[in-house]
Amino acid sequence: MAGQLTIDTLRASSGVLATQNGMTGIAKAWVNFVGSSGSVNNSFNVSSVTRSSAGAYIVNYTTAMSSANYATLVTAGNGGGTGQGTGQNYSSAAPTTSSVSIYCATNGVGYSDPAYSGLMNCAIFAS
Repeated sequence: MAGQLTIDTLRASSGVLATQNGMTGIAKAWVNFVGSSGSVNNSFNVSSVTRSSAGAYIVNYTTAMSSANYATLVTAGNGGGTGQGTGQNYSSAAPTTSSVSIYCATNGVGYSDPAYSGLMNCAIFAS
């Protein structure tokens, strides 16, 4: 028998469905935080952000990923002409199932906090 099940909201008090939605192709974690402090404004499946130094951060997950082979998308509030870039910081630490190291850097300067609005964003996509 073929059929269709439509659910408006699926909730679980704990476990994979509570934090990772049990679905592929969606963000398994995301965070918006203040670069100068690591203070979290809003997040999903992120327990904290540790600011290692200016422009260097560790995003810690509430519920671990199933493997360390996930995609990391990082952006920063950037004013025109500041020459800043963002990304996953493999030189600091390889991604793990419990955290990922990310960065914001300015051309010719090295790691630096975001120039415009000071906000960093990180999203994790995994199966």
